[in-house]
Amino acid sequence: MIPLEQAQEYVLQQCATGSPKRRSSRSSLGLVLAEEVLTAEDVPPFDNTAMDGFAIRSEDTLETPKTLEIVGTIAAGSTPNFTLHSGQAARIMTGAPLPVGADSVVMVELTRVEGNYVTIEKVIPEGNHIRRAGEDLQAGQVVFKKGGVLTPTHLGVLASIGCTQVSIFPPLKVGVVSTGDELVEGEVPLQPGQIRDSNRHSLLALLNDLGLEGVDLGLIPDEEEAIEEVFRSACSGESRCDVVISSGGVSMGDFDFVKVVLDRLGDMRWMQVAIKPAKPLAFGLVENVPVFGLPGNPVSSIVSFELFVRPALRKMMGHTDIWSSKIKAVAESPISRRPDEKTHFARVKVSLADGGYKVQSAGGQGSHQLSAMAEANALAVLPDGNGVESGDVVEIILLHQLTRDLNAS
Repeated sequence: MIPLEQAQEYVLQQCATGSPKRRSSRSSLGLVLAEEVLTAEDVPPFDNTAMDGFAIRSEDTLETPKTLEIVGTIAAGSTPNFTLHSGQAARIMTGAPLPVGADSVVMVELTRVEGNYVTIEKVIPEGNHIRRAGEDLQAGQVVFKKGGVLTPTHLGVLASIGCTQVSIFPPLKVGVVSTGDELVEGEVPLQPGQIRDSNRHSLLALLNDLGLEGVDLGLIPDEEEAIEEVFRSACSGESRCDVVISSGGVSMGDFDFVKVVLDRLGDMRWMQVAIKPAKPLAFGLVENVPVFGLPGNPVSSIVSFELFVRPALRKMMGHTDIWSSKIKAVAESPISRRPDEKTHFARVKVSLADGGYKVQSAGGQGSHQLSAMAEANALAVLPDGNGVESGDVVEIILLHQLTRDLNAS
């Protein structure tokens, strides 16, 4: 067996960050900037009002109440064609530019209007309710740095400065295939020895959770020609993927053509990693395409994705922070294990209580018990030994993007 960190390092060394591409900013949600973004414009581009009210000269309100003559109305999107003199005011709508001479805005609620005159009830300071040109962003300023992830709000900022194209690390095309004669799917009745394929569906959903759309390469029987065809097609030609993930056929005792085919097509390494679940891992390059061979047991497949595939994909997409964050939590009940020279990743439920994180087992810990995996929202990292007792502090890795986002907030 090899240490987890050694296996992860080997995988990451083979997975290169993609080449930057220009892309419409509107279709770049969740992608990583490959270069900094600057603005050529001030935001806002001119002084404007933050309120519906009246544009005035603040010096006119040094003694209140003060009645001023209304000499015009300024709507958002219009340009005032008059100068405001002492004793005058102009109706103004939110976002509209100020007329020459005005230095403040009084909100409607602090005024009384009678005909063409407005009475102001309190002293209004200079600059009141005015949004200055460049107050948000100034021309020439770096708006976003290289390596930033574009969120919905980022896209709004890009639109506000007229940036319609950005240089990003493009999204990845990731193919997912399951192999095995024992696998079926859908509502067909199970025959003796058959099980339904869940791995492909879980892995495709995990890609979606990562912000990627996976390519379903199908369920392939244990036929050498069929297996070779799917890997050749996925790693070359018009249907070439950036990454390929398969599940099944990587354990030491497997009687399977996956090993035969992948060894023939590429430079593969078949590893036994000192972890549980997910000890067997295959990884290598076929036509320079990273290929992950994950275990066939459902929980092992998902844990392998979290430990190896997710950080590799994030690196390839240009992320600088590729690892899932680890946090400390208190065990609400014992989480046991037996010494075996491996690090165990127990499926647990994490909750926030009394200002800290608490965890408890999500259920059965067998690598075939997918229902317990579905109940889990974190993995508890258990070093070699007897596990943790109630009240012990344990390190956990959060699962699912929603859980990670809640932790980040």
